[in-house]
Amino acid sequence: MPALTVLTNPNPELRVLSVALSSEEILLPHTQKIIDDLIETMRVEDGVGIAAPQVGSHLRIIIAETPHGNEAFINPVITSRSVRLINSIEGCLSVPGMSGTVKRNSSVKVTAQDRTGKTVDLKANGLLSIIFQHEIDHLDGILFIDRAEKVVTDVKSRL
Repeated sequence: MPALTVLTNPNPELRVLSVALSSEEILLPHTQKIIDDLIETMRVEDGVGIAAPQVGSHLRIIIAETPHGNEAFINPVITSRSVRLINSIEGCLSVPGMSGTVKRNSSVKVTAQDRTGKTVDLKANGLLSIIFQHEIDHLDGILFIDRAEKVVTDVKSRL
């Protein structure tokens, strides 16, 4: 059983804008527990990304599967995007049984804070780029179905 319950569309909580955390708030035990619970929930649900709003927490926290493992990114901001767009076939833990084609930037640069409050800058390509774009959309109350050109009924998805 997942550590937290994943909210599913059309739950209005998925449309609420998330709020940024201060460096001090990131270090609070409550915030660290949310991060741990998000990582565990993503693992149990077999996802590659999850955002705090998907479990009813309106904090600007996402978890992404990276080459270094499942990492937390707090207050993530896309600072630049590639001109090149790719078609991404996406699904979502909050929109079970559906997938859709979304045009996404092939690479993005992201600035965020890690779970210790340290600022991190990274460039993401391919799947990681899509994960960042998809999960940051969640922080702004946007679901992939809002951006998809076509949505179809599908098998379990991982984003």
